[in-house]
Amino acid sequence: MAVPILRQETEATLNVFDAPESCTISELGEEHRSEILDFLAARPIHTVLMASMVRDNGMVSPYNRGSFYASRDERGQLEGVALVGHVTVIEAETEASLLAFARLTRHCLNTHLIRGERQTIERFWRCYANFGQEPRRISRELMFELREPLPATEPVDDLRPATLNDLEQVLKINALLAFQEGGTSPFNRDPSGFRQRAARRIEQNRVWVWVRDGKMIFKADVIAETPEAAYLEGVHVDAEERMKGYGRRCMTQLARTFPSV
Repeated sequence: MAVPILRQETEATLNVFDAPESCTISELGEEHRSEILDFLAARPIHTVLMASMVRDNGMVSPYNRGSFYASRDERGQLEGVALVGHVTVIEAETEASLLAFARLTRHCLNTHLIRGERQTIERFWRCYANFGQEPRRISRELMFELREPLPATEPVDDLRPATLNDLEQVLKINALLAFQEGGTSPFNRDPSGFRQRAARRIEQNRVWVWVRDGKMIFKADVIAETPEAAYLEGVHVDAEERMKGYGRRCMTQLARTFPSV
């Protein structure tokens, strides 16, 4: 569930955090990489986004669009990890860690959405939000696990990794999807960063497209990938080509290409 954030504070919210903490929050650096990946590996499916960012970008990078933080108990034992920034993601084993991450996130000025499991995010929101405040939008995502070979489908011979020659069409589609979901276009909010991130993903072979006669029939972005899981976003079939089974065929082929999808 993704929760775009509304930023406003009241005294009622501040009182939520008056209780003493039983954990310590600290910002993470590259020296913590192995420890954090080991912690996230305990639940590899649920933590694929954070784990992939660490693998791809390192612990400290502008591409993370935020900072990684750790929550530790009084003995220094790691209890939680959070990426706090444009996209905030939390993996917390204790309520104290969740509470501390909620307080930390309230001081982040560029939080756009919060992503996590339903129960975790509901508890996080109660700690984070103003009295009576509601999220602007709640979106639910389903997680699928491939346990057996997929049935045969007609292959899409032209499904391929995108190249920089496809960048303009990819940007146009991604901007449309972002506007439909969030009500704002990244072309208006952060045009240079939007273009740079899309180009980098293409260079990483993380964008897959099917182009026919110059038209992009299908597109999917592999936002995160680890040996255990892959996370896809921006899955799009051209409006004039829907209801023809193209999306199913392309996704089936991608699942064979990326066994962890």
